[in-house]
Amino acid sequence: MQTQRQLFLQYNAQTSPTPLLLHFKKARGVYIYDQHNKKHLDLIAGIGVSNVGHCHKNVVKAVIKQVKKHMHLMVYGEYVQSAQVKFAKALADVLPENLNCTYFVNSGSEAVEGAMKLAKKYTQRNEIIAFKNSYHGSTQGALSLMGVDEYKKGYGPLLPNIKFIQFNHLPDLAKITDKTAAVFIEPIQGEAGIKVATKNYLTALRKKCNETGTLLVFDEIQCGFGRTGKLFAFEHYNLVPDILLLAKGIGGGMPIGAFIASQKIMAVFSENPILGHITTFGGHPVCCAAGLATLKTILNENLAEQANEKGELFKSLLKHKAIKNIRGKGLMLGVEFENYDTLKKIIDACIEDGIITDWFLHCSNSMRIAPPLIITEKQIKKACQIILKNINLVCGES
Repeated sequence: MQTQRQLFLQYNAQTSPTPLLLHFKKARGVYIYDQHNKKHLDLIAGIGVSNVGHCHKNVVKAVIKQVKKHMHLMVYGEYVQSAQVKFAKALADVLPENLNCTYFVNSGSEAVEGAMKLAKKYTQRNEIIAFKNSYHGSTQGALSLMGVDEYKKGYGPLLPNIKFIQFNHLPDLAKITDKTAAVFIEPIQGEAGIKVATKNYLTALRKKCNETGTLLVFDEIQCGFGRTGKLFAFEHYNLVPDILLLAKGIGGGMPIGAFIASQKIMAVFSENPILGHITTFGGHPVCCAAGLATLKTILNENLAEQANEKGELFKSLLKHKAIKNIRGKGLMLGVEFENYDTLKKIIDACIEDGIITDWFLHCSNSMRIAPPLIITEKQIKKACQIILKNINLVCGES
């Protein structure tokens, strides 16, 4: 009889020749449990998804309640569905006035795709600027914005009129002109190994976009919803984007994304032609119910504010000669080592010891630490103890 691993390899499309092949049966809070009921402390939260932990009681309750009412009724935008309305209103309540209109989709990549169309339609321009080492998703448009050519091999031609500039490099802002529809930026570059934009740089970027009539798009798909110590990362910088992209952590484990702008900007989708952007499952009521429960949980439990202290605790405990640097804000950290081979040995040993972490797509020598925001001080200390133990095994005593 074939094992589940064998069946997985035979029937499920593979994304790499060497998947981890870890097999988990349940997840609760900050822990995921394997087939032998061994628990693993999850330090990556499904890559920034489970911000309120796995199967948070508030999210589960909201999902069950909505499922009992209805699931899919109609393509997005035609019927008034209370779950969508409540979540959109709740988002508007915690965002600046110019970010008051939400378009719900199914994922981060779809949020990027929608925002690209929206920027082109609104500005009547077709040039888009993105950043080297950026990551915005794997669909054709989102992939066109990816700032590393390695991951575009075999998928061309991609979208034309995409220009790339250097992150945190002021002279490159001159490349933004009155021909530029939008600049897409991660205020904290996730897959680049957690590279944080400086306040000076983003202030200058906002000014340049204002001068040229260019829309500023913040991709907060990884860094939003409390992860950086603020509810939204742009709040660290005393400025507001024209379009905000969200996904991953906003659904409490359910698949949902969103791009958010002003009613004025978003209105261009409604005519010339009508149905200028449509989605069948975007704004699925069950996912919106989960999203509202997630937002309320983050606010009511002050999880964003706690992320700062918890992140600083990780930084204070992870001291070793093999650690070259720790970058990030809140509970979005990149721990840099000499090279990938060293890091891979440490990660593998940590997994054996019940700690789940990994590296970054564009920065393979750095360890990702982005646990659920509900992680406790005691759990952080335990995780760091195990990480340091395995660094010592691989690299020698500090």
